[in-house]
Amino acid sequence: MSSTVSKTVAIAGLGAIGLPLARALDAGVEGLRLIGVACRDPVNARARLADFQAEPRLMSLAELAEADIVVEAASAAAFEQVALPAIEAGRIFVPASCGALLPRMHLARLAQQTGARIVVPTGALLGLDAVRAAAEGPIDSVTIETRKPLAALAGAPYLVQNGIEVADLSEPLLVFNGNAMEAAAGFPANVNVAAALALAGVGPVRTKVRIWADPFVTRNVHTINVDAEAARFSMTIENVPSAGNPRTGRLTGLSLLACLRGLVSTLKVGS
Repeated sequence: MSSTVSKTVAIAGLGAIGLPLARALDAGVEGLRLIGVACRDPVNARARLADFQAEPRLMSLAELAEADIVVEAASAAAFEQVALPAIEAGRIFVPASCGALLPRMHLARLAQQTGARIVVPTGALLGLDAVRAAAEGPIDSVTIETRKPLAALAGAPYLVQNGIEVADLSEPLLVFNGNAMEAAAGFPANVNVAAALALAGVGPVRTKVRIWADPFVTRNVHTINVDAEAARFSMTIENVPSAGNPRTGRLTGLSLLACLRGLVSTLKVGS
């Protein structure tokens, strides 16, 4: 069930995440109304929106802040151009590129001043409710190990800067071993899961990350291990990559839709 007053939504990006989300909202989600989108290529955007029941307005990134809820589904490079106007206007800001939030925690402090909310979706991860609950008490360690198909890691800044070639691997290769803050900088299109985990738990410095380039996997595989006073648990998820972008799992867009439903629902399951 949802509230009777609809909240307006605007989306930055019409790619593997943003377009399916826009289509779902256009098809009808009680309590939500899509009013605008922003896209780098207006001609392409109009073509993608042509069959919508109620075609949303094409907006600039700053104009998205006219909506009650602003969804960032673009890229880490555009993150602050979407986030800052939304937070300054006191809106609800929902980022898909939550890794870009880690070095920009001043935005969270700004939100306290303006009355905005930053709502980080679960994304391609699982078990964030358990991690958040455990973080109410002492946590000894949080680690995430990610295995990705080779194509999903192509062009990652960390690999380019360190001269690591993964295209022709015949065996799995550990390409990164560090913390979530470092991982977010080196793999901005790949490890938003690590950022979400860090924000839910012990922070980006204490959250340990290992990334494998694995020629034997066809899905993005994430394994979380948490050792806390209240519980010890391990979780593994295998996400099917999006057809248009192997770096992004199909679950990410669905998670955003579920997150938006939760913002207007009178019955919400999970913390």
